[in-house]
Amino acid sequence: MTQARETILDPDLPIIDPHHHLWDRPAAVIAALPPPKHGFEHIIRMSPRYMTEELVADMQSGHRVIGTVYMECGSMYRADGPAELKPVGETEFVNGVAAVTASGRFGDIRACAGIVGHADLTLGAPVAKVLEAHIAAGGGRFRGIRQSASADADPNVLGPLHRLGPGLYLSDAFRKGFAELAPLGLSFDAWMLEPQLPDLISLARAFPDTDIILDHVGTPLGIGAYAGQREARFGIWRDNIRELAKSPKVTVKLGGLAMVFPGFDSFMSDPPTSSEALAAEWRPYIETCIEAFGPQRCMFESNFPVDLGSCTYDVLWNAFKVLAKGAGAEEMADLFAGTARRVYRLAI
Repeated sequence: MTQARETILDPDLPIIDPHHHLWDRPAAVIAALPPPKHGFEHIIRMSPRYMTEELVADMQSGHRVIGTVYMECGSMYRADGPAELKPVGETEFVNGVAAVTASGRFGDIRACAGIVGHADLTLGAPVAKVLEAHIAAGGGRFRGIRQSASADADPNVLGPLHRLGPGLYLSDAFRKGFAELAPLGLSFDAWMLEPQLPDLISLARAFPDTDIILDHVGTPLGIGAYAGQREARFGIWRDNIRELAKSPKVTVKLGGLAMVFPGFDSFMSDPPTSSEALAAEWRPYIETCIEAFGPQRCMFESNFPVDLGSCTYDVLWNAFKVLAKGAGAEEMADLFAGTARRVYRLAI
C-alpha cells in the first residue's frame, strides 16, 4: 500500500501491540484464491508474506512499539501427527520468532512476547493434552487460545472465511473444552460478528473466572445482508457491549475496524485514508467501548497485516492516538500497553 507519510504522533509513548499475525502464503495458495469479490482476498494478495522482517519493519516504522502478542491464524501447522495437535506447530514457529527478537537482533523490541494459539475446544475435556502441548512448546510465552465463532446466514458477509454454523460458544461440547482453560491459567480470545455478541455474554456469565478478550470491538457489520445497516444496528451493538462489560473478567481490543466487515469508506480507498479520517469513522465504536469497559479493560490492537486494507501500520497507530487525545497519562498507558501487559501477563 502506498500511503502518504504522516508525522508520528507522541513517538515516545510505549506501545504493546496485542494482536497481529505472521504468515507466508505459497504462490499456489495465492493463485487458487477466488476473484476478489469480497475484499478479504485483497489482503492476502497485498501481503502474501508477513514474517519476522515485515513485522519488525512495522514495529520500527516510527512509533515506540516495545512488544507484541501473536494471534493464531492457522500458520505453520504440523504436517504430521494427530490432527488435534497440528496447531501446536504454530506455537513452535512463533516461539522461534520470539526467541530471535529476544536475542536483541533487532534492538530493544520483543515481538511475540505472548502467544495465543488455536485448539478445538469442542474436543471437550481431552483438549487438555493439546493445551499442555501448546504450553510446553511456547517456551514460557504461551498465554491462551482463540477459536473463532464467526458465522452468519449470509455467506457473503464472511466471504472466504465462511466456514461455521451458528452457536459454537453455546454448545455443550465447546464449553466442556473451554472449562479446561482457567485451571491451566489460560485466557480465551473471542472473534465473532456483532449479531453473535449475546453468545459471548452467555459464555462469560457461565465462566466468570476465565479471562476473555473480545477481538475487534465485536466486528460491526456493514456488508452483505447488512449493507447500509451499520448505523441502524449501532444501538444493538452498543447495548450488547454494555451488557458484556458487566462481566469483570472480559476485556476488549480496540481495532479491527479497518477490515472489510464494517463496510467503511476507508477500506481499499484510493488514495488511502488519513489517520484523522480513520479516527472519525471509528470514534463511535472506540469511545463506546472505553466508556463501557474503562481504559483498564481496553487495549488498542493493530490486527496486522489484515488491517493493511485501510492503512499502513504507522498511520493506524496515529489514528489510535488521535482517538485517545485528551486522555490522562494513566489512561493512555493502559490503552496502549498496560491492559495488554496485565491481561497477557507480559514482562515487558
